[in-house]
Amino acid sequence: MMLEVRDLQAFYGQSQVLDGVNLHIQPGEIVALLGRNGAGRSTTARAIMGLVNWRGQISWRGQSLAGKRTFEVARLGLGYVAESRDIFPGLTVQQNLLLGQMRDATARPPVRQWALDDMYRMFAPLQQRQHAPAGVLSGGEQQMLALCRTLMGNPELVLVDEPTEGLGPKVIEQVASCLRQMKDSGIAVLLIEQKLAMAMAISDRALVLGQGRIVFDGTPTALRADARTRQEWLAI
Repeated sequence: MMLEVRDLQAFYGQSQVLDGVNLHIQPGEIVALLGRNGAGRSTTARAIMGLVNWRGQISWRGQSLAGKRTFEVARLGLGYVAESRDIFPGLTVQQNLLLGQMRDATARPPVRQWALDDMYRMFAPLQQRQHAPAGVLSGGEQQMLALCRTLMGNPELVLVDEPTEGLGPKVIEQVASCLRQMKDSGIAVLLIEQKLAMAMAISDRALVLGQGRIVFDGTPTALRADARTRQEWLAI
């Protein structure tokens, strides 16, 4: 088991958002975490990365993540692409990418050693604008940059929060292609995504989060056939 989460409870101050989340992720699989806005999907990712207070068990390759700071979690092989993207607008595209590099390649063997050329092949616009400040990029280009900067750290698992938010169909397909390439390289992905068609098209498993718990865990095919779950927990 790569990542295992048991009875996860998470809080913002006195407000409890997650109430016993259980999930697991195997190497090289894409798992879609679905649910309505406010269900706790982003909080789940933030808890795994040590960005919110939590109780329960989060284990990475058998090692507890309790008490670990975010940079320590990242060094173990977990990457995180926040919904806000969090690029450095005053730095160039290339500088943003270089900041994401894993500094000590001997710390853990990478699933794949990513380089600048890999990023530029994956997203040609980044190469064309490699010396431009990241702040002048379009929303789609900023999303590409955020994904690629995370890959430069050679993660084994990437938590990706709403990567297609506000993007056009062509860029959404580019993002989906990037996620498929990550899977093909042996990287696991926890995908938080509002666009069900895209998420289920590329995922191996789908999880549905409702009222702070996982209410469905199965294949995308099984979720498509489960009209009751989709109506109760996903319909707007």
